[in-house]
Amino acid sequence: MLRRTVTAKVYKDPTTTDDDSDEPSGCPASEEEPEEWLPEVKEKTKGRGRRKKDESTEKKPAAKRAAKPKEPKPKAVRKPRAPRATKVKEVVDKEKGEEKNEGVFQQVESLQQVRVKEERQSISMDGAFSIGTATTGVLLGEEPSSSKPISMVKKEEPEDDFTFDEPVQKKQKTTSAPQGRPIKLKSGNSVGDELQMTWDLIKVLAEKTGVEEWVCSNIINLLRDENTIPFIVRYRKELINHMDADAVRDVQLVLEELCSVAKKSQSIAQTLKKEGVLTSELEQALRSCRSADELDHVYAPYKKGSKLTKARRAKQLGLEAAALALLHSPQTLDLHSWIKPNTEGLSTLEEVSTGVEQILADMMAKDGETLTYVRSLCDRSNVTIQSTVSKTALKEQQQTDQKSKPKDISKFSLYCEFSCNVQRIQHHQTLAINRGENLKILSVKVNIPDWVKTDFCRWCVNVRWRPQGFARPELMKILNAAVEDSYKRLIMPLLCRGYRTKLTTSAEKESVAMFVRNLRQRLLMCPVRGRVIMGVDPGYRHGCKLAILSPTSQILHTDVVYLHGSGRNREADKLRHLLLKHSCQTVVIGNGTACRETEAFFADLIKSGFFRPLDVSYCITNEAGASIYSVSPEAVKEMPDLDPNLRSAVSIGRRVQDPLAELVKIDPKHIGIGTYQHDVSQSLLKAALDGVVQECVSFVGVDINICSETLMRHVAGLNAGRARSIVEWREKNGPFLNREQLKLVKGLGPKSFQQCAGFVRINPESIRSYGSSGSADSTAAEKPTAKKSKAKTSSSISNQPNPLDQTCIHPESYGIAMRFLSQIGGSLDQLGGTELRQQVESSVGSNGLEALAQSLNTSPETLQLIVDGLTQPPGFDIRQDFEQADFKQGIVSMGDLHEGMVLTGRVENTALFGAFVDIGVGRSGLIPKRYITLEKLPVDKRRRSLALGPGERVEVRVMDVDLQRNRISLDLIRVLR
Repeated sequence: MLRRTVTAKVYKDPTTTDDDSDEPSGCPASEEEPEEWLPEVKEKTKGRGRRKKDESTEKKPAAKRAAKPKEPKPKAVRKPRAPRATKVKEVVDKEKGEEKNEGVFQQVESLQQVRVKEERQSISMDGAFSIGTATTGVLLGEEPSSSKPISMVKKEEPEDDFTFDEPVQKKQKTTSAPQGRPIKLKSGNSVGDELQMTWDLIKVLAEKTGVEEWVCSNIINLLRDENTIPFIVRYRKELINHMDADAVRDVQLVLEELCSVAKKSQSIAQTLKKEGVLTSELEQALRSCRSADELDHVYAPYKKGSKLTKARRAKQLGLEAAALALLHSPQTLDLHSWIKPNTEGLSTLEEVSTGVEQILADMMAKDGETLTYVRSLCDRSNVTIQSTVSKTALKEQQQTDQKSKPKDISKFSLYCEFSCNVQRIQHHQTLAINRGENLKILSVKVNIPDWVKTDFCRWCVNVRWRPQGFARPELMKILNAAVEDSYKRLIMPLLCRGYRTKLTTSAEKESVAMFVRNLRQRLLMCPVRGRVIMGVDPGYRHGCKLAILSPTSQILHTDVVYLHGSGRNREADKLRHLLLKHSCQTVVIGNGTACRETEAFFADLIKSGFFRPLDVSYCITNEAGASIYSVSPEAVKEMPDLDPNLRSAVSIGRRVQDPLAELVKIDPKHIGIGTYQHDVSQSLLKAALDGVVQECVSFVGVDINICSETLMRHVAGLNAGRARSIVEWREKNGPFLNREQLKLVKGLGPKSFQQCAGFVRINPESIRSYGSSGSADSTAAEKPTAKKSKAKTSSSISNQPNPLDQTCIHPESYGIAMRFLSQIGGSLDQLGGTELRQQVESSVGSNGLEALAQSLNTSPETLQLIVDGLTQPPGFDIRQDFEQADFKQGIVSMGDLHEGMVLTGRVENTALFGAFVDIGVGRSGLIPKRYITLEKLPVDKRRRSLALGPGERVEVRVMDVDLQRNRISLDLIRVLR
């Protein structure tokens, strides 16, 4: 009996139209295909890969049969999936011992929030924060990993780093990472053993992500142990081979997808078993699926409510045996014996032949080797995606008397007659085509060359599906018809959907990666500290809203001025009075309506010396999302007595004072970053942006005694409830004196403390300025200590300040830090001082970091983190190396520009097709993607796909100025540092 394992990949795109499944025009007639096989091929009939015995997973002895890997050898020329059969046998034995797997899926499904692909520009922490590696007893044993020597498992050979134009998967290779070396994390039962699939989870994860297997294994176990990505990236760096946060998120995303496929596979198997249609072959096919599309392809014929396929109807009539006989023993097949005059579908010879043909067509469409071969043909051919104006759009445009507005075809003029090879199409083109198709303006189809069908049909008849004996002409005619029907009705639509889904998925991930990078750079802009700032929300009829903020972002004054009416002089005097009263020399103007006119008003006053003796300057900032925030519940709670318009002015000013603290209050999708945000997966986008916010907040760190509840909830290990509990504890008991007191907070257990402690700061200045006396704090802190000690810890928690709490050193490494200080003759009183820095540098320089780490019984990564924490000055902020807002005192107009002019500007936003740069003329210019070349970029920016992000200063040359269309084309000269 012929049995085949279904391994076909099926991609289903929700935007696919009926045009996707159209047969290409001009397909050659069937007479070009040979109706008989060639005699010299006869001796190969035993090597076609058809198995006559079930590979049932219920028999343990068959799990590791030594001869199994040799089976695919006869198919080597036809590119079979040889490892598939081998993996089936290797994993089955492990699966038998695992009976409970629901817990695994719940754990893996709880790995939320992070789905980003393609962008490798994470925060560079090697200089400022080298990631520590101490691992708690929950992960590696009873002691932190920082107190144990690292055992070498294998030596990775260094590889060449990826280049600017390499595929994204290879960007996640970590073998060439600095100090990267294999370290195996000790763990219990493997997730892969509990999935009960025929493939090995770690191997498939490594294959899909391009990350080494030992790293994938460690990431799986770290995520299962509920570790957050910021914690893993900073404090478990040696376990992930120095990967950045984006790369770890990519691995997490693929891991969740694979586990979801495994869970869905088991659910489908149980459903089919209840219905009585689950066979060993079907179960094996379900357990071999590696993607949701493959699973849907296998399960589609058995879904409830769906019509029976032609093949299933024919099988219910009992014609499967006849179809198998045509392949195995055609000389004994007599179709006339299958005729039953009173049975529909078997009443005539033609109906019997049609039924056999449909069963064969279905077998071919689900055969792995057949699909692999046809895909290999497509890979060698010029497969194109084509878009044209849809008939619906043309019809609506011709109907001028209709009430509804006709579709705006002009917006998609570039894609009205568009055709491009699927290998060369750009991501933004894919998203634009999908948008036009969703709006029913464009009709899209995938064109596969006709020669693919000809070659495929010839190969099927002569090689893969060749009968094993002499077949009469009428039987060969059925086989030929089955091959053509399978290609036209089943395989070609499958290929078209696959191409569309692959292009869409790749474009979505690239677009999300663009959002991620833009958001990270927007959040990490250097804060402007120590200045009184006037925030201005410009407007015409309703005036310009003002808010004057103290250096600590407290609201000093709010007002409304009308700068664009008849009383300009009176309003100018009012502005001068406010600026002099509050000693404010910095004005921040939002870039919304009336921004250009407001900027000109201030520039004229500054130029004339109107504000003397103050040296006033101004900057323009992006106000996207300010109006949405002004009416949000958080804004109402924070500023209950202010008008929403004045809240916008406050938000604009605070975006320059501390961009991170202000922008986390706003949904990332509303702060004006990226493109095509409505054309990508919203769940993927939200998870990716939320993950970046958590990463930025955690790596910058928060002062637990002064930060807002909104900012605190984004720290790794915390959430809205825990942040609220921390604020309540702070209000009731006074400021936190050390990190250990976090253990007293309700709802903050050992795991949450482990994840958040390294990202929380306790600054002595904040404690002093909190307004509470030390004795009161001590008394307040002692009471909950006694109460909580029964539930959380057996020992009382100290209320003495610890200088290490203001550093990036994790509490689990405090013991090592103290031993290191003792070894070099330093003390905590010298923390961040010049003397201690010289002692540390001298010790590391003379003995070497690795030798010192070995003497302290820890890892070099942990010791490097301790060194950084001890030598960095108090109040160190990683954002000080990032770009700050540009302040200016004059402007130029668009009419002043001419071709060839060289200017400096700041990147305002980036898209998949280029970067928008603010050059100070009121209109952003565009640097097309083709001008952002490798040689124009600094070395540290060549890893990224577009290499530019919001806030970066660039030098550009004006290429073209189109005053009529209000467009400026620029060429990138260099990135300014």
